[in-house]
Amino acid sequence: MFTIFKLFFLLGWVSFGGPAAHIGYFRQTFVEKLKWLDDQEYGQIVALSQFLPGPGSSQVGFALGYKRGGLPGALAAFLGFTLPSILIMIGLAVVASQITQNDLFQSIVHGLKLLAVVVVADAAWGMYKNFCKSTLTVGLCILTATMLLIAPSIIMQIGILLLAAMIGSRYLKQTQPKPTSQAFKPSYPPLFLFVALLIGLPFAAQLMPSIALFNDFYQAGSLVFGGGHVVLPLLQNIVGDQLSQDSFLTGYAAAQAVPGPMFTFATYIGYELLPSNPIAGSLIATFAVFLPGFLLLLAVLKNWQTLAQKPRVAGALIGVNAAVVGLLIAALYQPVFISAVFTAYDIALVLVGFFLLKQLKLPIIWLVLTFILAGIVTGLV
Repeated sequence: MFTIFKLFFLLGWVSFGGPAAHIGYFRQTFVEKLKWLDDQEYGQIVALSQFLPGPGSSQVGFALGYKRGGLPGALAAFLGFTLPSILIMIGLAVVASQITQNDLFQSIVHGLKLLAVVVVADAAWGMYKNFCKSTLTVGLCILTATMLLIAPSIIMQIGILLLAAMIGSRYLKQTQPKPTSQAFKPSYPPLFLFVALLIGLPFAAQLMPSIALFNDFYQAGSLVFGGGHVVLPLLQNIVGDQLSQDSFLTGYAAAQAVPGPMFTFATYIGYELLPSNPIAGSLIATFAVFLPGFLLLLAVLKNWQTLAQKPRVAGALIGVNAAVVGLLIAALYQPVFISAVFTAYDIALVLVGFFLLKQLKLPIIWLVLTFILAGIVTGLV
């Protein structure tokens, strides 16, 4: 458990760039380096995370920890990966905008965003080579990327993934040679707990402010499909007039700048919304927004392989895996590339980063330090 915690804790300090970049960091660490699983298994976990509400990349990390060490391993992975971001966001909530507006801080963030371009591009290319080997899978990848670039939205994302699943179920099912007659059964306790909290919390919200805070963020976490950025409008509706627009946007900007999951935006808001005990507010909001996605993941993850071995489901997964590559390609452009690359110097740094990552195999911590330094230098010139 300590090894799992340590691995994810170290990643939690250096995983900049949002969900798409996190998927790249996880793949590089647990598929390529440690070989905990192969690309096929990893692709299935990523595909599953796309269909469930909640923080997609954190669900992938949670599933990796579960695969390695059961529920304790999953909790160790979640705590390790999320704790650095929680600590940073609480610190930023304390000092508010004094740091986020600093020129040096902005330069460092810019360098780390360029690193995210390198990581996401590497993940997209690696997964493309593994999942896009036929004309149909390449077509699904390109169709997904094209549609999400032209009309980026959660509805489009879910719709195109469902379409890829249906096409794969019909035309790619023969590629899975391991049919099974075993019935798929979800794990009912986490499923029942998810439903009970979803229905029961609104009735208990009147009892005390902390329960009301938990309810608000649990409801938001239950409705977020498509990753961390989607939590913005939901939390904005929850906050209303309780928090100034400047404070809200400062927290959102900070969540994009710090490493780890975007959902720790809730940490910042929770600090502001429970002034009587701001640290408790941060922790309550954070736990509540992550909980629904993890409960649903636990409900289906244990028997996910049984379901995945059925020919039509296996074909659907092949189609979804190809579409996920397209999703990564679209994310590489928006928001990763367009928020990081502005000049020829930026392109040059991205190319150097590819060389350091792919040819020299530079460890991620050294890549992070390199791009921090590069960001400071480019900020000065």
